[in-house]
Amino acid sequence: MALQEIRRPADLRDLSYEALDELCGEIRDFVVQAVAETGGHLGSNLGAVELTLALHRVFDSPTDAILWDTGHQAYIHKIVTGRQNHFQGLRQAGGLSGYPNREESAHDFVENSHASTSLSYAYGMAVARDAGANEHRHIVAVIGDGSMTGGMAYEALNNIGHSRQRVVIVLNDNGRSYAPTISNLIATVTSPERGFVEHPSLPDRITGRLAHSLTNIRQNPVYVRRQRRIEQFLRELPYVGPQAEKSVDAFKAAVREFLQPPSFFEALGIRYVGPVDGHDIGELEQTLENAVELSAEGPILVHVLTEKGRGYPPAEDDDEKHLHDAPVFDPLIGPPKAVPTGYTQAFAEAIIKEAEANPKLVAITAAMPGPTGLIPFEARFPDRFFDVGIAEQHAVTGAAGMAMGGLRPVVAIYSTFLNRAWDQVVYDVALHRLPVVFALDRAGITGDNGPSHHGVYDMALLSKVPGMRVLAPSSAQELHAMLHDAIQLAEEGPVAIRYPNGSAPQVGEHDVGVGLLARRLREGDGSVCILAIGKLVNAAAKAAKLLEQQGIEATVWDVRCCAPLDPAMIADAARHGAVITCEDGVRAGGIGMTIADEVHAISVPVPVTVLGVPTRFIPQGKPDRILAQLGLDADGLVATARAAVGR
Repeated sequence: MALQEIRRPADLRDLSYEALDELCGEIRDFVVQAVAETGGHLGSNLGAVELTLALHRVFDSPTDAILWDTGHQAYIHKIVTGRQNHFQGLRQAGGLSGYPNREESAHDFVENSHASTSLSYAYGMAVARDAGANEHRHIVAVIGDGSMTGGMAYEALNNIGHSRQRVVIVLNDNGRSYAPTISNLIATVTSPERGFVEHPSLPDRITGRLAHSLTNIRQNPVYVRRQRRIEQFLRELPYVGPQAEKSVDAFKAAVREFLQPPSFFEALGIRYVGPVDGHDIGELEQTLENAVELSAEGPILVHVLTEKGRGYPPAEDDDEKHLHDAPVFDPLIGPPKAVPTGYTQAFAEAIIKEAEANPKLVAITAAMPGPTGLIPFEARFPDRFFDVGIAEQHAVTGAAGMAMGGLRPVVAIYSTFLNRAWDQVVYDVALHRLPVVFALDRAGITGDNGPSHHGVYDMALLSKVPGMRVLAPSSAQELHAMLHDAIQLAEEGPVAIRYPNGSAPQVGEHDVGVGLLARRLREGDGSVCILAIGKLVNAAAKAAKLLEQQGIEATVWDVRCCAPLDPAMIADAARHGAVITCEDGVRAGGIGMTIADEVHAISVPVPVTVLGVPTRFIPQGKPDRILAQLGLDADGLVATARAAVGR
């Protein structure tokens, strides 16, 4: 059956397994071609083809709710739920979201682009179902092994098991999150010396076959019913009943402990089944159908083994991330090897330089060593590099512990993901005035991944934390200088450096500031002063040149230090006829409003126009286009300045 004929999940159910195998090949070709044209998440979706088809053949979406964590693996789900013809607009402005999206389809329940949340959603939806608030028959949470490293997932597992909610959990285990998964629950074994996946030994293969055989028995509903009758019979035996039942339970526990290490789940009250071949649709369907029947007694987890990037050689051969994500590329040869660029590259270079000078410096990341630029650091200082998995809260408090112990940790993390560790930043680091440096990549408007990935809250939040210093570089050289200064400044408490994705301007050695001081780029005639932060400094400089051509001499400051603000900069701004602030973070409660307060403390009559990101979710799109729409580009600043001076 041709892929074009699949318009809804029901179209899959009458296909033979031979036809399904052909369809899987077509889907993989389609996904590679689509991502090659728009960019997107590739490897995770190539590995989830058979699993997705099996799920939609067994479960009746949307009557049965299928929840995808993190959504990186949901492209196939989108294809079979009627959105195949929209993939030319994947991750484009006004086009198909790269994640499940409630506005796109009734089959999408969770706009899930931050990890480890699906189990909590599933618990809540199951509670609502059992209360009669909806008509969902089954609640299915599909979670990757990477997402299973997040603390929230374990909190939900504990609650699901304790409450006995009827939830089917599918653990899609490909041994990787972005980088190799940091967890003892994964299926593959990575050699730290050689860096590749080892083949299991003969005893391991024998154990695996025994475990698989027992799994086939334990997931058989007939066996389960007979087991329940035997347990009841033993329980009711005169005098020896309780002892006999305990003896059987002890034997079963010993077998599970030997053959099925993931009996961890059963200790939480969740029946474990697996591992199952995630590329065998027939085996998947049989296992899922049995799981549905067994879930009547409580939650069940189906452990599925898949291969990230399956079926596309460039993805299979990518040792770092199996093409987890990819830019636009030629599908015949695959994308070029991912390397840090721009500000990320500047950070990668700067942290190695600082680590060479300071043996106490260590680097921490939450499952993102490549995207944050730490792979060169890991290669140079393997004993001083720590990847804690998708566990931002643990990363921050772990850094606090390292700082207490005498180390000088640098936590490299995306701005949007730091939101998940807000409590830890405030009370575990700042309250103790600990020497922790936060390197916040992808700050500001980030683009194609949509509202969940814009890093627009960091400045507004962090600037309100007592003792926190917040720095924003406007060039690669500024980032080098700021990291160097931050290591010293952190001796008095935490420091955050936030910088955007993409290219970084290159400047000379005399165009770099120092410490907590702002830097004046241009002195005007006193009519208008523009105070710009980070990425927007370049836009402000361009705007000043355009204003000069129109007879307006603007003063331009690179704020550099957002908290605390440089008093000299504030005093200079207060002597102007008008002040404009611009930042690529939320306007409400942002740095611009703080600047306005401090300017007005000196001179109340000076009008201050505060520009920033509005308090709404910003959809996907190219960053420069979004900034232009918000009036945060050179032309927007020119228009604002002209209005401010009455021109």
